Order: sequence, then structure tokens, then C-alpha cells
Amino acid sequence: MPFDARSEDPDDLLLRRFAAGDAAAARELTLRLTPRVFGHALRLLGDRAEAEDVAQEALLRLWRIAPDWREGEARITTWLYRVTANLATDRLRKRRGVALDSVPEPEDGAPSAMQAMQDESRAQALQQALDGLPERQRQAVVLRHIEGLGNPEIAQIMDISAEAVESLVARGKRALAAVLTGRRAELGYRDE
Repeated sequence: MPFDARSEDPDDLLLRRFAAGDAAAARELTLRLTPRVFGHALRLLGDRAEAEDVAQEALLRLWRIAPDWREGEARITTWLYRVTANLATDRLRKRRGVALDSVPEPEDGAPSAMQAMQDESRAQALQQALDGLPERQRQAVVLRHIEGLGNPEIAQIMDISAEAVESLVARGKRALAAVLTGRRAELGYRDE
């Protein structure tokens, strides 16, 4: 599904400016995109150091193709999600058979110590449950429910149909529910 080039995408504008030699545009685009790329990589890999490496490599690839970027074919974020997912998948394949370490979500400093511990336990439980999903299901669930993307954009990123995205997300959610439902009380959720 082609991106509608008639509406000016600020990311496209910044990338064009970078390709023309504007270093400030590169800094601004990096500040805009890095948190999303890193977050996606972290959720797919479950390892902060590897996620940082993947995010850096994905952005380097964007900088390398900037002069040849074909506006209107895809959104920059869609392209980056796909590159990030491919890099993460490569890393996961290389380390098969090795237990994945759970990494808690970064703390924002605001919650109490008890709340921070509970949040960490929940994040670890979710990451462990995500790690147990098949790669394609994990990618679809993360893109849909954590990154907040729509099925058509996910279909484009994963190079599958929207119906296949729906199926992967539904199966992933069922698997996550099966794993996490038994841990509701342990994770501090109360039936109200």
C-alpha cells in the first residue's frame, strides 16, 4: 500500500534536508526516530545492549540510503520498523538455544519503590511472555499493541496480508493471555 505523497511527511522533509547536507536535520530526525526504533528493538530482543546496537545500525542504514530515498513509496518509520525487525531477527537466530535475559522497562523516576518493583515485575513478565512467542507472532503483537500501528502498516512492514496480521496478532494475544492469566495476583492485578 503506497504512502500518500500529497501530504508532506516531516520525516521525508528532514531526510531530504540531510541528504542535501543539513546536519541539523539529521540531528532532529535522529531525536525523532531513535526512541521508536530502540523501543521496537528492545521489545523484540529483550536485551538493552543488543537493542541499542540494532537501533544504531538501522539508523545508519537510513543515513546511507538517504540520497536514494524514494519518497512516496513508504513512510520512513515503516521502512525503519522493517529494517529493525530484520536486524533483530538476525540476532535472535544467531543466539538460538541461549536463554533470553529479561530487561525491565526503563524507569522514569516518578513511581514509588513498591510501584517501581511491581512495574518491573510486570514488564519482565510481559517480556518473558513475548519471548515465548514465535518470532512472527511476537513482531505482529509488538507492532500492533505496543507500537500502536494499524494492521495495514504492519502488513507492509512484515510483507504479509492484513488478514495474516490479524491472525498472527490474535494467536499471539491468546498465547500471552494463557501465560499471563495465571500470574494476575502475583503481578498485583486485582479482580474488581
